[in-house]
Amino acid sequence: MASKKNNNNRNPKIIKINFSWLYLILTIGLVWLLLNPVAGGSPQKVEWDDVREMAGKGDIKEIVFVRNDFMGKVTLRPDRIGGYESKYEGGLPRKSPHFTFLVSASFNAEEMFGALNESLPEDERFKVVIENDEKFWQNALEWLLFPVIIIVMWLFMMRSMTGRGQGGPGGVFGVGKSTGKLADKNKMQVTFKDVAGLSGAKEEVMEIVDFLKNPKKYTALGGKIPKGALLVGPPGTGKTLLAKAVAGEANVPFFSISGSDFVEMFVGVGASRVRDLFNQAKQKAPCIVFIDEIDAVGRARGKAAGFSSNDERENTLNQLLTEMDGFDSNSGVIILAATNRADILDQALMRAGRFDRQIHVDLPDLNERKEIFTVHLRKIKLASDFDLDFLAKHTPGFSGADIANVCNEAALNAARNNKSAVDKQAFTEAVDRIIGGLERKNKIITEEEKRSVAHHEAGHATVSWLLPNAHPLFKVTIVPRGQSLGAAWYLPEERVLVTRDQMMDEMCSLIGGRVAEEIVNGQPSTGALNDLERLTAMAYSMVKYYGMSEKVGTLSYYDSTGSRGYELTNPYSEKTAELIDAEVKQLVSEIQDKTRKLLLEHKEGFLQLAGLLMDREVIYADDVEKIFGPKAGAKPKASEESTEPETFKA
Repeated sequence: MASKKNNNNRNPKIIKINFSWLYLILTIGLVWLLLNPVAGGSPQKVEWDDVREMAGKGDIKEIVFVRNDFMGKVTLRPDRIGGYESKYEGGLPRKSPHFTFLVSASFNAEEMFGALNESLPEDERFKVVIENDEKFWQNALEWLLFPVIIIVMWLFMMRSMTGRGQGGPGGVFGVGKSTGKLADKNKMQVTFKDVAGLSGAKEEVMEIVDFLKNPKKYTALGGKIPKGALLVGPPGTGKTLLAKAVAGEANVPFFSISGSDFVEMFVGVGASRVRDLFNQAKQKAPCIVFIDEIDAVGRARGKAAGFSSNDERENTLNQLLTEMDGFDSNSGVIILAATNRADILDQALMRAGRFDRQIHVDLPDLNERKEIFTVHLRKIKLASDFDLDFLAKHTPGFSGADIANVCNEAALNAARNNKSAVDKQAFTEAVDRIIGGLERKNKIITEEEKRSVAHHEAGHATVSWLLPNAHPLFKVTIVPRGQSLGAAWYLPEERVLVTRDQMMDEMCSLIGGRVAEEIVNGQPSTGALNDLERLTAMAYSMVKYYGMSEKVGTLSYYDSTGSRGYELTNPYSEKTAELIDAEVKQLVSEIQDKTRKLLLEHKEGFLQLAGLLMDREVIYADDVEKIFGPKAGAKPKASEESTEPETFKA
């Protein structure tokens, strides 16, 4: 016990004083003293006639007359104060003087007070004091208070700005300093073991790591390592994590900054921060500079949104281009940047000699999703029946961030239901919640609306089950989630290429719900809005982009490079636009007729499926197979699969 006390005494806690609060308290105190010179309240103002009346009653104890101010101060006898407190609003002050009065310059104090005292009995006479008030301290305070406050504030600002000007953020002198965060090499704990999946991207950056560890291996042969690498990919795929892993593997300092940190309202600040960042990087070489969301500053010049150019942003970009050309490739400074909008970056930024390589960080495939799940499931207590393969198959198109969210939601679901471990059902509910939204159990739906939703979802399920190229069905539900009143969940194959027949079958599956409503109810409803939106987009893509229309021809009006920028006109004539619209309408009409014919041929099974949905609210692929038999074109073993809902929106 004694040793602990000694340790506590040796390392006392240091309390830091914030001098800004001290300055503020002093300022408030001085102002208060100036505005409140008399404690306990201010004396009441009266006239000379009122004073003579008080003196005639024998209530006055003393009168102090200030000759140079022509002002008198009246102090009452202690036993007479109570008779005056109720007459004046706010009462009388606790201390003397109780009253003050003003007179003219012709007032003869000695004569007037002497005559007044002579008229009173000896025991009721008051004391008279006549003086001149020099007011030295009051005048000094009035003249010095404001300059003192200004000087103190100026000293405080200069002290703050000088301190921040040494490299800290903020302040007038530090506004041009880089706001990048430096992670020391001894604190970088992220390595490639923490980055699951991304096998192709990791191979690309391995060479950068090897150069930072063994630069002579490359320079001895005359080779030059790339100055910079641009990580391109959808949000949440792990671009920032991959950059940190590169720094952790290479065991070098890591500068991290966002592209938006360069852009300020002050002219020249962005360019100054770029210069300061590269100066710091050269001093810490070998090191890595990581610029996240570089599209905030690297957008193509002359194509800024809003039809006007942001000169400050373009100046910052020009300075960035100059700095990337200003250091040698073997200086040990590696520039990594990340963006999900590579199409809008300036071409000068992406040329060889600046960002020599573009590393694509794509969404993970089936095997990579398994690896990512393995990383995020390390700290989660899993049930004995947990199936990792099943979970990976049911999350296609999920990024690493989405998978982390699934694992967290599953753990929360299990805890919410008082389970001792996280089981398969908790993960399934988590996926449903992330894709479809929160289940709305208290949503009020009439019986007629529920029946309409059941027929709509049964139409989706029937068409997708009977068409060989449509995505395999996983489950169908009419439980409201998010903005949808029902959903059909599919297990789509992760295709790289899509044929015309596959797109046609998918479009039939999309419109199956609306056609089913028309068959049963005789009219459509507003619930197919999401389906029609996706159907229209796919139809126009087939005609405008993929050249799958005979009349329009094998032409594509898609700009994959973004070189057209913010053009308001279409790259085709009005006549071609009319032809495209006509082809899209004909294509959708053909799909609608094909879907209607298919549902009418299997109307009995379709109605049976809708009835089953009304009873159970959730059905699975096994229930559909019992009604229609094996799925058309089903393979013995499904390849990489996942859930993707078709929603019925009110």
